[in-house]
Amino acid sequence: MLRLFNSFKHFTATDINLRNNLIYDIKRNGINVRRQKKYQRTFTTNAGDSKKTCLYDIHIENQGKMVNFAGWLLPVQYQEAIAVSHQHTRTYSSLFDVGHMLQTRIWGRDSGKYLESLTTADLKNLKPNAATLTVFTNDNGGIIDDLIVTKSGEDRYFVVSNASRRNEDTQLFDQRREEFQKRGKQVYVEHMDPLDQGLVALQGPTAAQVLQPLVRIDLNKLKFMNSIETQLNDINVRISRCGYTGEDGFEISFQGENGRTLVETLLSAPDVKLAGLGARDSLRLEAGLCLYGHDIDEETTPVEAGLTWLVAKRRRSEANFPGAQKILSQIDGGVRKKRVGLMLTQGPPAREHSPILTLSGERVGTVTSGGPSPTLGKHIAMGYVSPEVAQNGCANGVLVEVRGKTYKANITKLPFVKTNYYTTPK
Repeated sequence: MLRLFNSFKHFTATDINLRNNLIYDIKRNGINVRRQKKYQRTFTTNAGDSKKTCLYDIHIENQGKMVNFAGWLLPVQYQEAIAVSHQHTRTYSSLFDVGHMLQTRIWGRDSGKYLESLTTADLKNLKPNAATLTVFTNDNGGIIDDLIVTKSGEDRYFVVSNASRRNEDTQLFDQRREEFQKRGKQVYVEHMDPLDQGLVALQGPTAAQVLQPLVRIDLNKLKFMNSIETQLNDINVRISRCGYTGEDGFEISFQGENGRTLVETLLSAPDVKLAGLGARDSLRLEAGLCLYGHDIDEETTPVEAGLTWLVAKRRRSEANFPGAQKILSQIDGGVRKKRVGLMLTQGPPAREHSPILTLSGERVGTVTSGGPSPTLGKHIAMGYVSPEVAQNGCANGVLVEVRGKTYKANITKLPFVKTNYYTTPK
């Protein structure tokens, strides 16, 4: 165990959440470590149940350091340090394999009502090829998962949700589909196999410049949170202008058999490098974006998470989504906890579950995500505190407890780093 923990030394400090997840897997299940090549360590569970995306061989060939993430073998980084990959994404463009995420096609005359019965989104007024971020909620208003729903055609939708919630999401989709079909409603659902349907994210300020020569559409006209089916060279793809880094970028869905050609085409651009889970995590943290199972979960409502804007205006008036009573009461009457940003002024990075204290030592909250910010050169974190602390920021700051010691921090607005999402030229 000690030798395995020491093997994390080659990771940069930005890889906080992933490292903690791996340590948890080690403690819970045990991990086998085998050297495939001098540069390569592969982490797998003893059960041998880790799955692969259609780009697995490309990661190995490019010396990706593979880890078990939510049951999938994915690169945490490549040859470069995570912080270097992070800065490359902020300056140029990086390509991430996100094919482990659940891609689902939904169609039929009642498909919109079907999806609205599970989420807080207003799909009735969603324009063709537009996408919206939304959440599955339970009867207590808690977040079952966050997902992006694209209106891909008349009574047709394309949905991308989290890999870590694949089992919960597919069960939710399928149970509700059966309920609708028993009532004579027309809904069809197809969960795509990650080996058959890949997904990559091209992210960074030069992403559009890299992609434009390869596609038959004018990317200047593709708005943020919009999507279109087209061709990348001769490969059929769905391109969505969105991402998880705070930068301009695209998520590209494609048939798995075309994965190698597509990735090698994108990597032929001098600005593009492969990037792994470590950089993706530090980038999303700087952008103040939630990670499911850490910053949001079934015990946290959209209002508490600072995601009230995900509850569409029409859905509030109709009050017909799961957990509506709890969520609407919080919108009107307030919450007992609220997600905030933390900027540490000293000490090591704040880890998940680290207590947040007043200067007098009273516990007022808990850290949910944390790590160094390569862009700011400081340690940052997100967590939940009482509304009073969030509002006043404890005028002189708060304390964060890390490994038995306390360090000064200031409550700050999110995001930590200004986002650069695409806006249509006027």
